[in-house]
Amino acid sequence: MRSRLDAALATATQTLLAELNPQGHWTGELSSSALSTATAVVALGAVDRAQHGDLIAGGLQWLARHQNADGGWGDTVKSRSNISTTALCWAALSGGASTTDLTSSIANAEVWLTRAAGSLLQLVPAIERRYGKDRTFSVPILMHLAICGQVSWTKVSPLPFELAALPHQLFGALQLPVVSYALPALIAIGQAIHYHAPSANPLVRLIRESSLARTLRVLESIQPENGGFLEATPLTSFVTMALASAGHAQHPVARRAVNFLRASAQADGSWAIDTNLATWVTTLAIKALAHQPGALTPEQQLALREWLLGQQYRVEHPYTHAAPGGWAWTDLPGGVPDADDTPGALLALLHLGVVDAPTRTAGQMGVRWLIDLQNRDGGIPTFCRGWGALPFDRSSPDLTAHTLRAWTAWLPQLDDPLKKRTLSAVACAVRFLQQQQRPDGSWLPLWFGNEHAPDDENPVYGTAKIVIALRDLLHRGHALPEGMLERALRWLVERQDASGGWSGAKDGPVSVEETALAVEALASTEDVSATDRGTAWLVAQVESGRWSEPAPIGFYFAKLWYYERLYPLIWTVGALGKAGPLNSRD
Repeated sequence: MRSRLDAALATATQTLLAELNPQGHWTGELSSSALSTATAVVALGAVDRAQHGDLIAGGLQWLARHQNADGGWGDTVKSRSNISTTALCWAALSGGASTTDLTSSIANAEVWLTRAAGSLLQLVPAIERRYGKDRTFSVPILMHLAICGQVSWTKVSPLPFELAALPHQLFGALQLPVVSYALPALIAIGQAIHYHAPSANPLVRLIRESSLARTLRVLESIQPENGGFLEATPLTSFVTMALASAGHAQHPVARRAVNFLRASAQADGSWAIDTNLATWVTTLAIKALAHQPGALTPEQQLALREWLLGQQYRVEHPYTHAAPGGWAWTDLPGGVPDADDTPGALLALLHLGVVDAPTRTAGQMGVRWLIDLQNRDGGIPTFCRGWGALPFDRSSPDLTAHTLRAWTAWLPQLDDPLKKRTLSAVACAVRFLQQQQRPDGSWLPLWFGNEHAPDDENPVYGTAKIVIALRDLLHRGHALPEGMLERALRWLVERQDASGGWSGAKDGPVSVEETALAVEALASTEDVSATDRGTAWLVAQVESGRWSEPAPIGFYFAKLWYYERLYPLIWTVGALGKAGPLNSRD
């Protein structure tokens, strides 16, 4: 087994290192998205169908070619059909039927939607049920359908866009019906709904009319220079089509957004969910390679350290008003500092060798940034402290665990006052994880789901990531609540598939990503059998060449799926590198 593992690890490591770009870091590649493509097509058509006809036609043809056999669409070409994406694609194709022969695709989509919703007349309540109280996703989808003439504007719930005219410090307390990152959608879509279906209440109408100009200025002030909100095609598309439908197709925000959408179009006619996850995949790769000292040359380490230091935000972010000190998922203008990429960058910097003065300064800023983000319950949210009205903005176990790893790793580099604050934050965060652990020993993550699981949750990802963090804490001398880690380890072992791999869904399809994370979590524990079986499964995937095939993994809270080409490469390197010592016997 040892020789096979060594060969597989060498293959995986060489493959990952070959993905370094000319600038010395990783960029990755996100999957094409039917959801993104449908929204981009409708947005460009709403602004000027003739001017953008080439991209619109290419997008519609891509959608027709990638329709699932059952008549629906999933978010990726590997995803199961779902009602939201199918409705978006159906509406986009219906709007383009006059110029492109899409009749068969439209008819098949209508059959699928009728079966899923009960009838096309029940489509609106079916979509609303999918997202519950969170209007972040249901309202933009229904607006898209209204723009395409498939539902009445009166069926689209209004959004209180006028609240965006208030000081940003109040946003969390206002309990807005959308998540923190969706402020652009709140403004633009809210204005579009007001334009097409104004409130029957004269006072509400007056307030909204009086806030139109002010909230448009807010929208313009938070738009990145390249026009792409969060570098995300769907969010940018929803803002663009909303503005165009409300008579603002030539507004500066819409013009910049169109430029972003045109620049983001892929050669095959599709759009991805986001531009790239360059900072995120780079920090993941550095952490995965850390199990192999010497895998990165000193020159590569220096280039990566300088690049990562350059990605730290040193001024207040204009969008979320985040203080200086955090990192975003990308090096592009639409990124926003968050509590997964910031601990990722902090850990990566420590793995890159010498902690010089600039690195120490950056690390202390990052540690402080995360402490200031911590919620009262001890957990860590994604972007903004204290919103908490919807699942996305609440404290998250996986983000909290990642932050714990960064805090405890950086303790030796902190001055005494900051070290004292950090130790207090660590204690609160551990209590949060204890409270969030489910009776069976698992945890649910925020950022990664599994579309084959009930409620699209992924406890394998969440539990594996938290186990890795808790084991780091123990290694660094921090005490844990009795039984917490043991229950989690036992749950991971019990969820192992008969094949030796893991799936995020019980009895669901096994994936490289989920297996690799579970193996890394279990490596060097007393359960040698589970680790060896998982390692053997990964080695076999590398040997067969199937290991580099990414699986859909997504935002369960948004019912939104994507895959990233580098995820299986990175996590396989991390797992095999960590599990190597256990597999030294034949």
